[in-house]
Amino acid sequence: MTSILTNNAAMAALQTLRSINDSMEETQARVSSGLRVGTAADNAAYWSIATTMRSDNKALSAVEDALGLGAAKVDTAYAAMESAKDVVEEIKAKIVAATEEGVDKAKVQEEIGQLQKQLMSIAQSASFSGENWIAGDAADKSVVSGFVRTAGGTVAVTTTGYSLNDTATGNLLFGGDGSGGIDATSGIVGTTIAFSGGSTFSVYTLDITEFTGTYVAVNMAEALKLVEDSFQAITSAAAELGSISMRIGLQADFASKLSDSIDSGIGRLVDADMNEESTRLKALQTQQQLGIQSLSIANTNSENILQLFRQ
Repeated sequence: MTSILTNNAAMAALQTLRSINDSMEETQARVSSGLRVGTAADNAAYWSIATTMRSDNKALSAVEDALGLGAAKVDTAYAAMESAKDVVEEIKAKIVAATEEGVDKAKVQEEIGQLQKQLMSIAQSASFSGENWIAGDAADKSVVSGFVRTAGGTVAVTTTGYSLNDTATGNLLFGGDGSGGIDATSGIVGTTIAFSGGSTFSVYTLDITEFTGTYVAVNMAEALKLVEDSFQAITSAAAELGSISMRIGLQADFASKLSDSIDSGIGRLVDADMNEESTRLKALQTQQQLGIQSLSIANTNSENILQLFRQ
């Protein structure tokens, strides 16, 4: 039946054209944004997962920054310990040289004195961001080492600890005075030991010109042992710092790779396939042209009815 009031063909063509236009808008939005899932309405599950992963990635980026800061602190302390080790090693060499008969111990002590001042200079200078890990009060330090999301959904920041110890066998060159200053009577090179004859010395206060009388040979041997023990303690502290630096470096590499993996995972969930979308857009443009043509033809059918009433 042909009706001038209801054009079923035109309505069908118009409905198809509307559907094509809606699809085109959706495809154009994907092409312009590059996202297949841009809002929760597109895919609530994927959008929720991607949003959470993006949030975690921002936290992971902060962890990478914290790792960099921690690495700088550890590297500063390690460099200082390496320098201190070299100085103590030089002091040991001077003591060995002073045991030789006929050597002017006063001249050797002048060199040792300069090396002792260098130890204090190293301890005072080894500060990064207000923290000194080789001189100061004994305390527990830590550096950020990771960010974890458990299966239950809780999040946590993990840390690597480092305890500062101001004893002769600890990991501080000098201890602290309790008010932010350096105590020259504690720590690896500051702690004193008793020598034969009643004297007490530390690596920092050692003075071989005070070795006199029958205790000279014994005192020189004790001085050599004192310096050697300090050298071993410094070596151990440097090794501990080196292992922490290695751990931080590995964690930083892992954090970087993990961040890339999360970005890749988010992309798989929500990114649009531009090859597919561009192909779909071209097809929809063709369908749109055909839909417009079909609507035009359907509207023309009503005009043809006028021909029946012409004389």
